[in-house]
Amino acid sequence: MRQESALPTATYRLQLQPGFPFRAAERAVPRLASLGVSHLHLSPVLEAVPGSGHGYDVVDHSAVRAELGGEEGLRALARTARSHGLGLILDIVPNHMAVPAPVRLNGPLWEVLRDGPASPYARWFDIDWSEHGGKVLLPVLAGRLGDELERLTVADGVLRYGDHAFPLRPGSERLPLPELLDAQWYRPAWWRLARTELNYRRFFTVSELIAVRVEDPQVFAATHAKVLELLRDGVIDGLRVDHPDGLADPAGYLRRLATATGGRWTVVEKILSGDERLPADWPVAGTTGYDALRHLDGLFVDPEGAAELGALYRAFTGLPPDRGGDWPATVRRAAYRVITHELAAEVERLVRGAVRVCESAHRLRDHAPWALRTALREILVRLPVYRPYAVPGVPAAPVDAVLLDEAAQGARTAFALPEEAQVVEVVRDAALGRLGDGPDQRDFCARFAQTASALRAKSVEDTAFYRYAPLLSATEVGGTPDRPAVGPADFHAYCARLQRDWPATGTVLSTHDTKRSADVRARIAALTEHPRRWAELMDRPAGDQAPDPHVAWVAWQSAFGLGAPDAGRLAPAVLKSVREAALRTTWTEPDAAYEEAVRAYVTAGPGGPRHAALAPLEEAVAASVRANTLGAALLHLTMPGVPDLYMGTERTYAALVDPDNRHPPSFPDEEPTGLSAEKLRLTRTALRLRRAHPGWFGTTATYEPLQPLGPAAGHCTAFVRSGEAVTAVTRLPGRLAGAGGWRGTALELPGDGRWHDLLTDRVHEGRVALAELLTDWPVALLVRG
Repeated sequence: MRQESALPTATYRLQLQPGFPFRAAERAVPRLASLGVSHLHLSPVLEAVPGSGHGYDVVDHSAVRAELGGEEGLRALARTARSHGLGLILDIVPNHMAVPAPVRLNGPLWEVLRDGPASPYARWFDIDWSEHGGKVLLPVLAGRLGDELERLTVADGVLRYGDHAFPLRPGSERLPLPELLDAQWYRPAWWRLARTELNYRRFFTVSELIAVRVEDPQVFAATHAKVLELLRDGVIDGLRVDHPDGLADPAGYLRRLATATGGRWTVVEKILSGDERLPADWPVAGTTGYDALRHLDGLFVDPEGAAELGALYRAFTGLPPDRGGDWPATVRRAAYRVITHELAAEVERLVRGAVRVCESAHRLRDHAPWALRTALREILVRLPVYRPYAVPGVPAAPVDAVLLDEAAQGARTAFALPEEAQVVEVVRDAALGRLGDGPDQRDFCARFAQTASALRAKSVEDTAFYRYAPLLSATEVGGTPDRPAVGPADFHAYCARLQRDWPATGTVLSTHDTKRSADVRARIAALTEHPRRWAELMDRPAGDQAPDPHVAWVAWQSAFGLGAPDAGRLAPAVLKSVREAALRTTWTEPDAAYEEAVRAYVTAGPGGPRHAALAPLEEAVAASVRANTLGAALLHLTMPGVPDLYMGTERTYAALVDPDNRHPPSFPDEEPTGLSAEKLRLTRTALRLRRAHPGWFGTTATYEPLQPLGPAAGHCTAFVRSGEAVTAVTRLPGRLAGAGGWRGTALELPGDGRWHDLLTDRVHEGRVALAELLTDWPVALLVRG
């Protein structure tokens, strides 16, 4: 166990970009140190595509990004941070690199395209050389090759197309263009072919990001050398690992990483679905915290009101069950769409792999490709989590075996004949690594899991979340939109489990990937206490002139969450929503007339003059918004785990889906007012307490629920950390007021002696009435003494 002083007490996420480089972060250090965090959490810093606003499109693992200030800029930031008592946590991207324009920016990929499978860099990328005559399909052309030939030129020894430049195979430079194209190790192709013909593994469905085979020891060493150097030199102190589910063997990778880093604090962006648990054998501190987000948000959702909103939504929109009316049906239909469209190329590669596995043993032969394809699709769409973690040659974990067994049972129903349905068991066993550990078996097992992960992300996060919209605050990564509410008992059980199993895990409320910031979600969650008032709003002119009822519901709920009429931000978010939903328009098959109607409706309606219709609702839910905002913030900062604050969220922070939430941060000198001032004071107080007493909240701390006593006990969630700090928050204050208030409900403070409320400066002891404890503030943070 590492000493508490070596672990972060709280981290502060900065999204670095050319508009906010290392130097800007350095200027913010004194302010952030004063806030009370222990570490700055930096987005990826290795060389990326020029102008990238996020840094996940890495092109060179050996260099720190020049646009941010280069390695000297990073080291200067580290020195300044150290001088103020802060360390650095770095986000790393092991799964993929960019396919940039020009490709030369990605040196290893350039060499592979020039020299083909004989290149020493060919082992870096997961390319199926058996397809397309041994060529890498590059879906970069605006049209079919025949229509784009005149735009392809050869100059300075490279093939050029617009901003793209590709290497030429040695000896092919003087060939006529048609023969030159045929001679290359790659094939420029119409971009639409990526969906069905791509033969390299990519990040989800993003063809501009090519996956890296980091499971290869040489590739691991080359892609991690600079990061490990920065760790050894004390420039950075810990890591956040982006998307481990994309890797062939996440557990194997993390073991290698832990060995290379000497066990530095590392968290992984693992999305836990529902009751899924993080694999116990992963040598990490925990997740990046989306599981905590779900429990924190859910605590402030009224289950009865959420159910009523769901009924109102179905009546208002009239959507059929599988197109937004019912969550499980919507997820299943979205999964079928993604696996037969966006991930068609990935499925076909799996089919080819399954054919090879079946050909490797006589007892497995005579399963037709169509049957293998059907079995694959039917099993994949039924997986309720991102992926299994089976490895050939090692017995599958019971949880993975159960998941695949249940999915296989459902998949059998797609076959008319029992004899044909036997193919389902073949696919299941191959996915669990039970059919041997040869190269074909290993490849299929890994690719199945990687495809499952992409399918889950695209069908749930990027499709179903936008189709099913009764309560937008519940459609967040790792969320369960059909069961958004979390009761106090479940919250306490989750926190106790964290303290026992993953006490140094990350916890979050807002990230660069959340579809809405925590404060936007807090506002929307307040609607569950006032569903009738929401219904009145939607029954009035809210839906007038909307392209469809679903858009009206999404636009007005988003506008309420944002809190201000801002069509410049709201319209792009709603347009992204309808494109991701892919019901009337999509990114690749846009309906221009429909999209213009959406934009006009949002601009003239909830994002513009008609936003004033929200004023009565704002007034009605103000107490709930305040309690939700401050309650979630205080729980996040005092529950088990290491809280990560997204830039700007120490104050009220209203942001919609990216790119709205990735703007360069500002650090105003003036103190805020109102709720923002309260949130800033609460955040400073809790962070400084954590920093002053890391043992109260760290790996050796304790977590004990406190049970209020009285008729309104369910409206207060409270706990004590290590017997020294008590957190108490109000939940569902609208329902509380409607039921007559606290009515004598009290909280028994633990032990003897006096307790000092750091937010009100009041002193309490023994049994304290909640009407007294939670009167000026809807939350309390008390310390003994």
